[in-house]
Amino acid sequence: MTSDASRLQLRDIHLPEPISWWPPATGWWLLAALAVLLLAAMVLLLTYRRRTRLKRDAQAELRQIQDQYRQHQNDSLTIRQLSTLLRRVAISCDGRKQVASLTGTAWLQYLDQLGGGTQFTAGAGRMLVEAPYRRQTENCAAELLEICQGWLNNLRSHGQR
Repeated sequence: MTSDASRLQLRDIHLPEPISWWPPATGWWLLAALAVLLLAAMVLLLTYRRRTRLKRDAQAELRQIQDQYRQHQNDSLTIRQLSTLLRRVAISCDGRKQVASLTGTAWLQYLDQLGGGTQFTAGAGRMLVEAPYRRQTENCAAELLEICQGWLNNLRSHGQR
């Protein structure tokens, strides 16, 4: 019998080649593409939320100022609060170096540029720079509140940090 087996020259069982890890199967490509898309969507969502956060926070603070004004009708206090709010928003948009030193007409022009209008230089927004020097500031805070509300709604996303 051994002579028959040696004549046939049979070889041992052959194992298949090991499975290569490259290229991955189609499912892995789809999973990788889905992961990249989800990551990009998260980054875009976080970027959008960060950019609109300043506007949302400023509008919430403006609503508080409006509520206080309705209760107390103190024009002088309301104008000071609005001036502070606008200054803080502007500094958040373009940085302290560019905004903090602006006063008077330059400040009003900057607000118009950032908000996209002329309500500060040519309208009742001038009250921001004139109110501290006036004896009476009656009935101007209500109009200034409306201007500030519109300004915040139209606020351009300059260089928000």
